[in-house]
Amino acid sequence: MTPMTDDEIDETVRGFLACSLPKAGWTHAAHFAAALWLVRHRGEAAARAEMPGLIRQYNESVGGRNTDTEGYHETITQASLLIASRALSAAGDAPLSDVLASLMAGPCGQSGWILAHWTKDRLMSPEARRAWLAPDLQPLTG
Repeated sequence: MTPMTDDEIDETVRGFLACSLPKAGWTHAAHFAAALWLVRHRGEAAARAEMPGLIRQYNESVGGRNTDTEGYHETITQASLLIASRALSAAGDAPLSDVLASLMAGPCGQSGWILAHWTKDRLMSPEARRAWLAPDLQPLTG
């Protein structure tokens, strides 16, 4: 995967926020790009509060549903925001493209990264989709 530039991150996030980003553009990297952008531009608390509604709205705009088995997932979203916030804190004023590239080059670059922290059964449970469930394998680091 070619790393995203700062302009591409801005364009992706603008499309996500406006619900005009094509569904194919809502990739693993795009999820982290949006998390990084929201934390940097709106702050961690606002990102944690806003992201759930933004993802639900986006999912519905591309024909998706938000149920106990598909669509929005609270635990994955909040874990990703925590990782994004930690990465930004460590990166200081580095461009978002550099922070995203670093994340994507590490364990978080793989879509299954989260299974190092949660068992699949716990993570895929309706409870984890609806509300934060703490990791049951190892604490989040990053």
